[in-house]
Amino acid sequence: MAAPAGELFAARVGRLAIRSLYREVALDGKPGLVGPTGNGSHPDMDFTTFMRSLQALRGYFPAIAACGLQRPGFAPLRALGIAAEADMLAATAAVNTHRGAIFNLGLLCAALGVLQAEGAASSAEAACAVVRRCWGADILAGLSETSADAPLSHGLIVARRDGSGGARQEAASGFPAALNVGLPAYRAALAATGDGELAAMQALFALIAELEDTNLLWRGGRAGLDYGRRAAADFLAAGGVLAADWRTRAVGIDRDFVARRLSPGGSADLLGITLFLAELDGLA
Repeated sequence: MAAPAGELFAARVGRLAIRSLYREVALDGKPGLVGPTGNGSHPDMDFTTFMRSLQALRGYFPAIAACGLQRPGFAPLRALGIAAEADMLAATAAVNTHRGAIFNLGLLCAALGVLQAEGAASSAEAACAVVRRCWGADILAGLSETSADAPLSHGLIVARRDGSGGARQEAASGFPAALNVGLPAYRAALAATGDGELAAMQALFALIAELEDTNLLWRGGRAGLDYGRRAAADFLAAGGVLAADWRTRAVGIDRDFVARRLSPGGSADLLGITLFLAELDGLA
C-alpha cells in the first residue's frame, strides 16, 4: 500500500533538512567551527557528536513538515522543537549541537508544509515569507519571555545585553540574511566554480562578514564580532574562494579564531539554512 502524498512530501523535506545540515558540518576548514578534521573553538564537541545529533533528529524534520500541512499556530511547532531538543541532548550527552537548526530549519520545514497545503509552489522566498507571515509575531514574543524551567540561551542573553535580535529576529523577519547574503553568495560561487563545497565556503564567509553573529558576540564581545567580520570581509575582498591561495587564507583565519576562542555559530546556522533554501525551487 502506497504511503499518503503528505507523508511522502514530509519525508522529502526531512531528507533535505538533514542533508543540508550534514553539508554544513562536513565542510572542512570553517573558521572556529567543528568539521571532519578539527573541533575549531569547541573542545566539548567534534564531528562524531554532530553525527549522533543528526541521527537523533531524523524523525523531527519530517514530523514538523507534516505538522505544517495542518497550517498550525506556533504552539504545536514549539512543542515539536522542545521534544527534538531533548532528543538531541540525550544523543550528545547534553552538548548543544543543533539548537539553532531545530528552531530555524524546523520553521522552514513547517513552512513548506503550509505551502503544500495551500497548493503553492515551493521556493526560498515563499518559504521564508510563510515563516514571517504565520509565526513572526510569536517568534518575536519569545525575545521578551522568560521561562522558569528553562535557562536562557546564549543568543537570548546577548540579544538582551547587546540589543542584537539574533536568530529570533532573523526568523521572524523571514531570514533576510540567508536570502540576501547567503544565497546570492552561494549561487554566484556555484556558477563560477561548479563546486558546491566552494560555494558553501564562500556563502559562510559572506554571512560572517555581514551578520551580527550572537555567538561571536557571546564569546568575544563587540571586539570579537568586529574582528570576525573584518577577517571575513578581507577574505572576500581578496577574491574569496576564487583566489588561488584561498585555502591558505582560510587556514590562517581559522587559526586566529581558535586562538581567540571565536566561533561564528550563528553564521554556521544560516549556512545550513542557505544550503536548504538553495534546493527548494521545484520541490513538490
